[in-house]
Amino acid sequence: MSETLIVVGNGMAATRFVDELTQRAPSRYSVVVIGDEPRLSYNRVLLSSLLADEIDESAIELKGQDWWSARGATTLTGQAVTSIDREGGRLTLANGARLSYSKLVLATGSAPIRLPKPGMNLPGVLTFRDLADVEAMRAMMAPGARAAVIGGGLLGIEAAYGLAKAGVKVTLIHLMDQLMERQLDARAGALLKRAIEAKGVDVVLGADAAAVVGEERARAVALSDGRLIDADFVVCAVGIRPRAQLAKDAGLAVNRGIVVDDGLASSDPDIFALGECAEHRGNVYGLVEPAYEQAKILAHRLAGDLAASYLGSTLATNLKVSGVNVFSAGQFIENESNDCLMLEDEGAGIYKKLVLREGRLAGAVLFGDAADGLWYLDLIRSGADVSHMRDLLAFGPALALAQAA
Repeated sequence: MSETLIVVGNGMAATRFVDELTQRAPSRYSVVVIGDEPRLSYNRVLLSSLLADEIDESAIELKGQDWWSARGATTLTGQAVTSIDREGGRLTLANGARLSYSKLVLATGSAPIRLPKPGMNLPGVLTFRDLADVEAMRAMMAPGARAAVIGGGLLGIEAAYGLAKAGVKVTLIHLMDQLMERQLDARAGALLKRAIEAKGVDVVLGADAAAVVGEERARAVALSDGRLIDADFVVCAVGIRPRAQLAKDAGLAVNRGIVVDDGLASSDPDIFALGECAEHRGNVYGLVEPAYEQAKILAHRLAGDLAASYLGSTLATNLKVSGVNVFSAGQFIENESNDCLMLEDEGAGIYKKLVLREGRLAGAVLFGDAADGLWYLDLIRSGADVSHMRDLLAFGPALALAQAA
């Protein structure tokens, strides 16, 4: 008789986990996947393309109902889990239903952060995290509409790009003096700013959003220096936080996220966590690739391979931001002890920076041409000695490996 395994959360991490598990142990578990959104899982990375009307809604669906059924997985959509009874091995849903489990996987993802500033709860202040947010923005995208987007990280930039492409007059407001400062160095950040401005977005850096101004609804963003950015609606995209309250209420160990060990087990050996809600060795990853790596390891563990261990991820960003390919990985900020290689073709809009430490690639930033990003990532992860091809490393594997041979 199969064990009942319940997955709470029906996002990208949960979908990959079910895919990996059903390949390795197709009949070991009776799988139930519960999602609070009223639809099957979808690709959040494509939300900006959907907002910009570059794709239709069907293009973002990860797996159709036939796929889930073929893998023996029951999907419950539009259902929120309100509590976990660890002693009884049961979940309670918002509609009062109770479900028993043998193993429980929490893949609850993360929630958008709203700045604790005056006016942030006014009608017309939105976040950019899920399909409902896209629908809310679309409802306000009237001809000639003005939008202020707060936050110059990936989500803010993608929201600004999507809105601008749809004909909205957009001002992007960012507290720091460069865009995507966690993923890019200063030069790549400057090039990205130029590329975004070329799309029709007004970028304001070093600007602190002090308040949203309005009476019945948002009408402007007031900056701390006294400037006022007029807006018919405001998008707050300043970051995310793990959705870990359900786990915390159940008495599981929670810091920033749900604390897990190298087997992705929480402080309860029958409850596991992965993706943006999980905290492993003090790290909470807000990227898709670490979630997929965790999904694979957890599938191995629950299929019986107890030697499978998750040892952490080398952070890498490999994305198309506002139509521009960008990549970064590892420790890409140079210092006096590092060997730094740079290559830039301003006319072609290409910039590369490679940081070497003791003959090994420690970090990389690519802007405009990210085709070689995964090769550089492999070099960073392997710690291979690249000193013999240093002079051609920036030109990619075709030339660098040919010389090495």
